[in-house]
Amino acid sequence: MSCNSGKESEKPSVAGRSFEVCVPDSGVDSRLDLWLARVCPGISRARIQQLIKAGRVTQSGQPVKADSNPAAGSCYRITIPPPLPAVPEPEAIALDVLYEDHDCIVLNKPSGLVVHPAPGHSSGTLVNALLYHCRDLQGVGGVERPGIVHRLDKDTSGVMAVAKNDAAMAGFVRLFQSGGIKKEYLALVHGAPEDADGMISGLIGRDPRNRKKMAVVKVNGKYALTRYRIERRIDAITLVHCRIETGRTHQIRVHLKSLGTPVIGDALYGRTALDKKLSVPPQRQMLHAYRLSFRHPVSDAELALKAPLPADFRLYLP
Repeated sequence: MSCNSGKESEKPSVAGRSFEVCVPDSGVDSRLDLWLARVCPGISRARIQQLIKAGRVTQSGQPVKADSNPAAGSCYRITIPPPLPAVPEPEAIALDVLYEDHDCIVLNKPSGLVVHPAPGHSSGTLVNALLYHCRDLQGVGGVERPGIVHRLDKDTSGVMAVAKNDAAMAGFVRLFQSGGIKKEYLALVHGAPEDADGMISGLIGRDPRNRKKMAVVKVNGKYALTRYRIERRIDAITLVHCRIETGRTHQIRVHLKSLGTPVIGDALYGRTALDKKLSVPPQRQMLHAYRLSFRHPVSDAELALKAPLPADFRLYLP
């Protein structure tokens, strides 16, 4: 991998190295991420953007923005982190266990906890905690995501089920494929849906105007169905119960936005201006996986597990 800037001070050979690239004195007519991807052909633009977002691209020691304009003669230092370990390490992280037996564990995931290791989160994840708690979990369903049969976004709290052996993993897969798992959520939203209860259906796909977001689309999407009802209205906000019949990326957040009632604190689909007007500024998207119902993946016993509302939700519910 090398960068062809003409003033490169060091060429990286492996991940984990730091190197510098400098803009020619004649300048360039391009935003920073595009220029770096062009002069560093071994690094994709998407990877450059990830590094910038993680603060690993700096100018004079200060983080930069992807859409900034490279100044003539300016130099940028790029630090590529070492690759993630092939096998996540067990870590003594506390778990809020709602149910556990030989085959599976159901827990209440707190907001802020990443489910599995990924770039920028090589440790401190739910997987690291599970490997410590369940000593025989290693390798179930895959090395990097052992036991994980479904996931919640980092900032979404609530009920998650995890398989502890291959038989349970296979059982959970069948349940998800057949619609045998009932997932219910609670969300705090700005405003209120026009109808006290209803159904939102249609296609969800990549937003054609912003590929980082999902949207309700007419083509090139996957069918999604969300049933909702109003639980409680508190001034300009509403507590909404959602039951999803499908499991599309960001489904509830996208569907609630489509009703004109975005989730409070949602940095991607919400309304920051309205968030700022609240008496309690939200620290995350106010979405909670409230209840998970299913037949046990091995014994076939009926299970229904609830995660109580977290403290930050209760701040809005006097």
